[in-house]
Amino acid sequence: MTSDDVRPSRPMRADAVRNRAKVLEAARAAFAAEGLAVPLDEIARRAGVGAGTVYRHFPTKEALFEAVIADQLAGLAADAESRLSAAGDPGEQFFEFFVALVEDAVRKADLADALTAAGTELRPETREAAARLQAGLQTLLERAQHAGVVRTDVSTVDLHALAVGALAAERKVGVQAGGERGKLTQIICDGLRASA
Repeated sequence: MTSDDVRPSRPMRADAVRNRAKVLEAARAAFAAEGLAVPLDEIARRAGVGAGTVYRHFPTKEALFEAVIADQLAGLAADAESRLSAAGDPGEQFFEFFVALVEDAVRKADLADALTAAGTELRPETREAAARLQAGLQTLLERAQHAGVVRTDVSTVDLHALAVGALAAERKVGVQAGGERGKLTQIICDGLRASA
């Protein structure tokens, strides 16, 4: 055992936490707009920090890219968990989250495409955030089904497929002049409702 093994990890200083958040936000926007080709130095410039700051937090572009993925998944998981801990109608909570999930994907569609194309091996932190999101979605679904609001023959696998379909539909509407954003997601939600 080395001295590094017993040394407790110190929390990041407040300025380091702020800089990391700025780098993640700049990277999210850059990857969404330009894909993985954007250099780390350009991300540092957009974040308003030095290149050394980016490399201290994220030694490679792949590490930064995965951190963006993990951050996005963790944010969605936290949203699901906050809905689960709040009092309210299980059906409304489920449908509001499903719509929010699709809207998040629509806003970050280019990033989602880049994530799909990257094919990187995910670190345990990213897999943990994805598992939290999956568990939150599963629990929201089960509560809405037990309340008699959502069809009982729907699974989270179905929801993932429907979310992908809703994303594609909303993107198509978004490029058409006068398209009503969110309408097709609501139609999908109507199809998820239990029959009266």
